[in-house]
Amino acid sequence: MASGILRRPSTLPLFMTVMALLIIVIGGTIRIFDAGESCPDWPTCFGEVTFIVSEEEQGQWYEANPDEIDSRGADYRYSTLEIFVEWFHRLLVGIIAVPILGNMYLCHKNKGEWGRKVFLTSQVSGALLLIQAVVGALTVKFDNVDWSVALHLVLALSFTSSLIWQWLLMRRNEGDETLFPKVDQNFLLSEGKRIGLVVTTILILLIMGAWVASTAGGDYNKGCSVGLPDGWPKCNGDILPSMGGPGVLVQMIHRIGAALVGVVLIMGSLRLKESSAEADAPGIYCKCMEFATGFWLLNIFVGGLYIVLAKIDSFPEYLSLLHLVIGISSFLAAAFGYMLVKLAYPIGGEESE
Repeated sequence: MASGILRRPSTLPLFMTVMALLIIVIGGTIRIFDAGESCPDWPTCFGEVTFIVSEEEQGQWYEANPDEIDSRGADYRYSTLEIFVEWFHRLLVGIIAVPILGNMYLCHKNKGEWGRKVFLTSQVSGALLLIQAVVGALTVKFDNVDWSVALHLVLALSFTSSLIWQWLLMRRNEGDETLFPKVDQNFLLSEGKRIGLVVTTILILLIMGAWVASTAGGDYNKGCSVGLPDGWPKCNGDILPSMGGPGVLVQMIHRIGAALVGVVLIMGSLRLKESSAEADAPGIYCKCMEFATGFWLLNIFVGGLYIVLAKIDSFPEYLSLLHLVIGISSFLAAAFGYMLVKLAYPIGGEESE
């Protein structure tokens, strides 16, 4: 059975999806180590192709490039581990470019068999990877300014989603009847809009999270103070805090938005369950929405725990990575459900558009 899976053409985009998710997690790890500037130049690190750069060599590079001094001061130096994380992240992006190019070639070569949509999706994936690399360079150039970090995350999710879309298109062509049953067309149209709204709202909140984590060097994380209950669930000790500082405003927008998305997910899941029963639709759409909802509610708890366990001068950054991973999981679960709805066979038609 395993050998059969490996022989499927759809295995290639699935493999690249796993690799893309690893790249995102490594990117989150960079945030944990606060190592976004550990390779101040691009594509090299302190002018080197390796990650082994001593503190003395870092100082020499800064002397030769006075305009590239670290945002934490001219005397700040990075450990080999911190440089390695950023270097490895870039290496993975370079490695995935090889199967991406191979994927584009194979999809072009087999366009008649695999379909034009598969071919176009492979081109989109290649373009997104190229754009992502350019934005990565801009992120380094502008010292992880908030808009570049948010854009980097959006492009990473778009890239990953394009690979999942290609995998689903190819599984459809391979005759997977479990993922692509025939479903009432009215159900597909109404629930497609509902799930699409959920995907959009989750993405917006993920962007807000990137904004909170990266603006002002991450200081917005403590805009509402820390600890229980003054930092969370309250903000600076108040349920309705003063919005005098930008950190407080961003924090409250993020928190209220997360709660609203949670309500949208819960209500959407309940309505989808009712609609599925009425249309006798398969349960896979409900499962996707339930996973998205479960991940989101768990992430609200993890986000609160991040503030509760924090000290005013230090945060449990491992929870920051977990927060990112769970948030992305919620987005991908909802996006997967949306893709399944769009690719389902509508009763009385050829396919859902």
